[in-house]
Amino acid sequence: AAETARELGARELILVVPYLCYMRQDMAFQPGEAISQRSIGRWLGTHFDAVITVDPHLHRVHDLAEVIPSRQALSLSAAPLLGKYAARTFDNPLLLGPDEESTQWVAAAAQAGGLQRAVAHKQRRDDRSVIVTLPSIDVHDRSVVIVDDIASTGRTLARAADALYAAGAAEVHALVTHALFVGDAEAHLRAAGVRSLHSSDSIAHPSNAIVLAELLAHACKQIIL
Repeated sequence: AAETARELGARELILVVPYLCYMRQDMAFQPGEAISQRSIGRWLGTHFDAVITVDPHLHRVHDLAEVIPSRQALSLSAAPLLGKYAARTFDNPLLLGPDEESTQWVAAAAQAGGLQRAVAHKQRRDDRSVIVTLPSIDVHDRSVVIVDDIASTGRTLARAADALYAAGAAEVHALVTHALFVGDAEAHLRAAGVRSLHSSDSIAHPSNAIVLAELLAHACKQIIL
């Protein structure tokens, strides 16, 4: 489509992609694996003048422009929207990041919602096996909302829920930007006692509760005008 648009005389091509897949493969986790983040980023950079996305997986780089060599590469965050949603949906909840990588999201969400936050420690054994350790914070009888950028297999969120209930939490909910929920992820989360799932509409899913249209439209105006 991009090539055809160029052939038809398009002056500028802007790609708006709420969930930018392949960004999670940001290193070769096994010998011989491709670093898809780098490959896809370069490919997009050759076709589009600007790329706009939301909460891409940038744990090992500091800026989306390092991945996508377009004239403009905008990385937006839904975290403030998540925080405001949590504040009006739950009764003074604690926002918990399930691992150190989630620190940036839970911090921004907590600030926007005026809520307390904490970050757990995660030790990953493999794609479906993790150990989550809570920080030194009292969660007894509290409503806790686990905040993260992506929910894929759900194992990290489930283990965080296990740890929270073991520490006396009254209820646990999950709030994410990108609702992948692959395979038996939802069933696994329910089994761990996660009361409800909430997400942005970056990926169509029954848990969608936060609309990104205004955030994306504002970014488009910045580029076009």
